[in-house]
Amino acid sequence: MHGHFERLDQGGLLWFQDHLSGANLEIKELHCRCGRRSRFVIGRGERTKDPEEVSYNHSGIGKKSGVLKRKIMEKFADNGIIAIETENGMNYLSVAETAKKWGVSERTVRNYCAKNRIPGAFLTGKTWNIPEHAVRPQRAGRKSSTPQNLLEFLKAEKDSGIQGGIYHKIQIDLTYNSNHMEGSCLSHDQTRFIFETNTIGLENEAVNLDDVIETANHFRCIDLCIEQAEKPVSESFIKLLHLTLKNGTSDSRKNWFAVGDYKKFPNEVGGRETALPEEVAQRMKDLLRSYNSSKRKTLEEIIAFHYEFESIHPFQDGNGRVGRLILFKECLRNQIVPFMINEDLKMFYCRGLSQWKSERGYLMDTCLTAQDQFKAVLNYFRIPWEQHETGNRIKETEKRSG
Repeated sequence: MHGHFERLDQGGLLWFQDHLSGANLEIKELHCRCGRRSRFVIGRGERTKDPEEVSYNHSGIGKKSGVLKRKIMEKFADNGIIAIETENGMNYLSVAETAKKWGVSERTVRNYCAKNRIPGAFLTGKTWNIPEHAVRPQRAGRKSSTPQNLLEFLKAEKDSGIQGGIYHKIQIDLTYNSNHMEGSCLSHDQTRFIFETNTIGLENEAVNLDDVIETANHFRCIDLCIEQAEKPVSESFIKLLHLTLKNGTSDSRKNWFAVGDYKKFPNEVGGRETALPEEVAQRMKDLLRSYNSSKRKTLEEIIAFHYEFESIHPFQDGNGRVGRLILFKECLRNQIVPFMINEDLKMFYCRGLSQWKSERGYLMDTCLTAQDQFKAVLNYFRIPWEQHETGNRIKETEKRSG
């Protein structure tokens, strides 16, 4: 029951006006205790000297079912407003008391009340009455502290250094598979050991130092993809990935090898010609301009970009790994389940790239298979991925043949 007390000029009767029902209730009995706590019995009636002699219940309807009691809990000295406790034990606080309790300004509390963000708060004149157990509203726009998607999980685990989670697994598996596809001789266990201990840990075995350096560098490349996942892909970012991947390798000591910049000599991929060095800069600008013309991408559009990138083959070496890192980043940016091409899928992946222009289905099916494998990993780590499914649609105008 919410309302306020007032004394009529005629007859000196004390009334309680209930804001919920609109009823004017005469105080039939008022028993004071220590000047602050009181109890009272009320009767229902209009503003007359002779109100109806009936009891008042919580709904505001007059019934002869007995007299209800309420406790007056606190009287505010400044304006005579009385906060009361109803039958369900509800206490009310002032704006000042609530502000002190929540550790905010009184102005903030008043704004919460004015915007109806505190359930049960009501005005008496110009004074707000706030339920004692009201919870401070969450700040508008504040993100939940619990990760909601893969990118948020990756950022949280990366920043906290959690071991054995999805970030840990992606770093090892993506690095191993992508490097292994390009001829790295390090095993999966050796890759794991480098990531977990930052040491090599070999016994009676010789390894290529470049394999070790590029493995460590690839870990940093994945971090870059996570850190800049929400930004559109750009030339500067692509060059940064290449610079990070090849930094400190034997290639970086060759004066003709451009680390972090486009190639100086023609090269081939799988026996197929690629863009000539003098064509690379313009073709990359055209590719990125076209790709970034729309914000949201489907899986097919991301894979189409990957094909065009590998066809240009802009760097002297490292194009496959840089291209697959971009695939990973763009899936994160567009909330599409990412994927990794493992040894079992390598042959189908290469065939898909070589036959993309005549049959897109080969590469699409390979990537979808890899994506299904990654969904099982997400399920294991209890990371939701269903909301990412809309990005997997394939344009109706480009249906697969066969």
